[in-house]
Amino acid sequence: MHSIKNTRLLRALSNQPNDRTPIWIMRQAGRYLPEYREVRAKAGDFLTLASTPELACEVTLQPIRRYPLDAAIIFSDILTVPDAMGLGLYFAEGEGPKFKRPTRTPADIQALGNPDPETELRYVMDALRLTRSELHDSVPLIGFAGSPWTVATYMIEGGGSKEYVNTKKLMYADHDALHMLLSKVTATTIQYLTAQVEAGAQALMVFDTWGGILTPKTYMDYSLRYMQEIVSSLKQSHPDTPITLFTKNGGMWLPQIARTGCDGVGVDWTIDLRDARALTSEKVALQGNLDPGVLYGSKARIKEEVIRVLESYGEGDRHIFNLGHGIHQHIDPENVEFMIETVHELSPAFHSNSPTA
Repeated sequence: MHSIKNTRLLRALSNQPNDRTPIWIMRQAGRYLPEYREVRAKAGDFLTLASTPELACEVTLQPIRRYPLDAAIIFSDILTVPDAMGLGLYFAEGEGPKFKRPTRTPADIQALGNPDPETELRYVMDALRLTRSELHDSVPLIGFAGSPWTVATYMIEGGGSKEYVNTKKLMYADHDALHMLLSKVTATTIQYLTAQVEAGAQALMVFDTWGGILTPKTYMDYSLRYMQEIVSSLKQSHPDTPITLFTKNGGMWLPQIARTGCDGVGVDWTIDLRDARALTSEKVALQGNLDPGVLYGSKARIKEEVIRVLESYGEGDRHIFNLGHGIHQHIDPENVEFMIETVHELSPAFHSNSPTA
């Protein structure tokens, strides 16, 4: 940890004193930046961008060059895993990601490949190695994967969904098949995240985008149980690499998420951080939770909302300032800069290690 010049994120995740609240932004490498759009246009399509290590490295570094952020997150996609398992990922214009071969039957599930992260997913590992070297340990590099549940919904539906008809059919008509699929995805994800740490990731994040569509019982059975497996396995092999779990619309399950042994929990904007802190009994760092829509507002309004988020967490060193989900593509980069400056200016008052405290 000590070779990294800026350790604020890692300090927050390991409950050490900080001089101010660390900040990074979900989807910080992305479409709201003109320099990203330029590289994306050169690449021709999203898949080429994500699977060319030099380009993935370049767009990972863009927000770090532009803003004084406390972490970089590798530019990739949660659907690299099912693609490597043989589903044939493609992007339909205006429709988002699709799979040529959805996974819907026990036979489909049995036929899934078990990809080697350094073979089928080598481009991600090469992007991590290159980015880590280009960052010169200025800030930590975050690696990530989708949660097994979230990835499985895309595999079963063959793309994004509003109703999750095929997934829920499998869940209620053949739960053994769904568990078999989730076990396979979990095993692949553990190998993938382990390889990311070995390729240079210094912190990990698991995005459970669709956990919030489940009932409390099915969330425990089909989502949290498998994230728990990932945390337990990684903590055994790489105990010093912090892991953050993020379930969108999962505020009511924060106590159970905090008990997995993870180091941080991402919180969306539907819950107050004060309540999240109480629900997690101070066991974990909390990451969040400004509504990305706030960044469409005036500077005065952005400042007001940043203050509200800082005050809702209160004093302490285990808050990582972030949005409650990914940044929107039409947001003005100047407003992002203003938000970061405001966090820098106002957050020291919430830390006992701050020169001003």
